[in-house]
Amino acid sequence: MEPKNLFQRRLLAVLLLAVSLSACQSLTVHEPAPANCPPCPKCPGVDLAQPASKPLQVADWKDLPGWEEDDVRAAWPAFLQSCRVLTVKAPTWKKVCAEAAGVDSKSSAAVRRFFEGNFQPFAATAADGKTEGLITGYYEPLLKGSRTPGKLAKVPVYGVPDDLLTIDLSEVLPELRHMRLRGRLVGNKVVPYYARRDIEENRGARLGTPLLWVEDQVELFFLQVQGSGRVKLPDGKLVRLGYADQNGHPYQSIGRVLIERGELKAGEASMQGIQAWARANPGKLQEVLNANPSYVFFRELPASDDGPLGALGVPLTAERSLAVDPRAIPLGAPVFLATTRPNSSQPLNRLMLAQDTGGAIKGVVRADFFWGFGAKAGEEAGRMKQSGKMWVLLPKELAP
Repeated sequence: MEPKNLFQRRLLAVLLLAVSLSACQSLTVHEPAPANCPPCPKCPGVDLAQPASKPLQVADWKDLPGWEEDDVRAAWPAFLQSCRVLTVKAPTWKKVCAEAAGVDSKSSAAVRRFFEGNFQPFAATAADGKTEGLITGYYEPLLKGSRTPGKLAKVPVYGVPDDLLTIDLSEVLPELRHMRLRGRLVGNKVVPYYARRDIEENRGARLGTPLLWVEDQVELFFLQVQGSGRVKLPDGKLVRLGYADQNGHPYQSIGRVLIERGELKAGEASMQGIQAWARANPGKLQEVLNANPSYVFFRELPASDDGPLGALGVPLTAERSLAVDPRAIPLGAPVFLATTRPNSSQPLNRLMLAQDTGGAIKGVVRADFFWGFGAKAGEEAGRMKQSGKMWVLLPKELAP
């Protein structure tokens, strides 16, 4: 008989071969990102004949544009939130987080000295040596809805179905802690879970009673993309919804689908452009939504004025929290971002905290900027598709 660990590795090799082409893109926006994709046609790769650049390269504080001008006090509460988790999960952060307790948080100069004295900046660098990448935005939307279905609130918001299996591969190999497979049992076999079309048409999934009903189908779709949001009930109360799980199918951009079908031009496929198209074409909407087989399930969270919970497990801070690829940038770490405001050349240079992840956020120089809650935040997030650079700040004791 094979040793147990050897058998597990052989079994896993077969399993990974079967899912490698889909696992890279099997998640929607804001949930833990999957483990590294193997080289394949659908996974971004590098020229194996060329040595890959180190993802984090030593930099100097003077390399950070706008570092001296940023009011770093605004990032301090988010940094302390990161410390709450890092001191438990990564004890090597205890010293620097303990020193933060003595900093005058009302003084921008004092906060800046703290980071300069305790941290080393590293330029985020892609494998091909590029230091510029795509910076997009996301937000926490507000929807109208009800606890019961009605004339207006007719679109169901589902929790996790009873028949959805989530297989955590870290139980086989700890190094695959970011990789999960979803499926369902048919007899004694695990098969892929139902796609969006099957769920929308109720073709067998054990969906149960919806958590809520909302008024707008396309807004629910964008709630699934954002990963969290709030629903305003008829009595004025707000219910917060957070990501609970996903059906395991790859995310397909409906903006790209609309462009390919000639419904929108490339410059019109923003979130606002897609919403306008949906309202003008209600008869075509479901078919376009079904082109994205991914489907997100939610859970109700306690009411709070804080931001939604990110992948780090702390509330996100508007305009100071960032979603990153945790395979490249440590969750919880401060990150200095140099980009521009949405659809603008106006600089947006500020200290952020890597507190969230997303299935669409893959690569060293790739991030999603959290704009906050509500319509104004949604306007900024929906228009943001900028080029940017990032510098990861690591405690000097942890610097690689």
